[in-house]
Amino acid sequence: MSAVKSPWLLAFAAVSVIHLVLNAADLTPWDSITKCFIAPLLVAWVVEQHGPRLLVVALVFCFLGDLFLELGDDLFVVGMAAFAVAHICFIRFFVQRGAIDRLRRKPLIVVVYVVAAIGLVAWCWTGLEVGLRPIVPVYAALLLGTAATSLATDLRAGIGGACFLVSDGIIALNEANRLDSIPTALVGLAIMSLYISAIYFLASGILGRERTTLAAGPGFDPTVRTDCWPRLPAQSS
Repeated sequence: MSAVKSPWLLAFAAVSVIHLVLNAADLTPWDSITKCFIAPLLVAWVVEQHGPRLLVVALVFCFLGDLFLELGDDLFVVGMAAFAVAHICFIRFFVQRGAIDRLRRKPLIVVVYVVAAIGLVAWCWTGLEVGLRPIVPVYAALLLGTAATSLATDLRAGIGGACFLVSDGIIALNEANRLDSIPTALVGLAIMSLYISAIYFLASGILGRERTTLAAGPGFDPTVRTDCWPRLPAQSS
């Protein structure tokens, strides 16, 4: 079955659209319920496509992060911890695929993301609760790590890493009351649109890269032409 015609991916797309509509309309608890189905459907797609185990684990922890964040404000830090584990998995995967060596050849990627992360933390800092201040810089470093290593490895995955950084950056700004002038529904819609894009582009980028590498044989580096996105060849059912 073609990867793009998978029922799991179609279900992921459908539930994502439904969730965004419910989120924009502030229809609780249905927006929370649909949110907690998004990452698991992507997990099912990755498993169906025989994706890397680290990607599966990362997406499972994304689901746990979503779940804890929806269970109440008291579990906000636990939700952040789950997402932190997800980012550690993403970073480990990209490092195993040679991201560090590529970043040494393209240090501008790291410089840009470091400046962005420092700027984000500085902007949020005085508005953050005291209990969050030790956590936010650490989490920002993990976001930076995912964004930089993903972009060094694959363009499509790199877009996902950037979307994750922006999505969680908006969450941080919102927690610091920096977005009070923007309607809450619009902020929530932006966060979830970017998050859904992030996990999809990370997953599809990783799957595409792995298939391209396997098809080309040992020694092939799909990042030599970073302006080209890997194709997702059809798989027989």
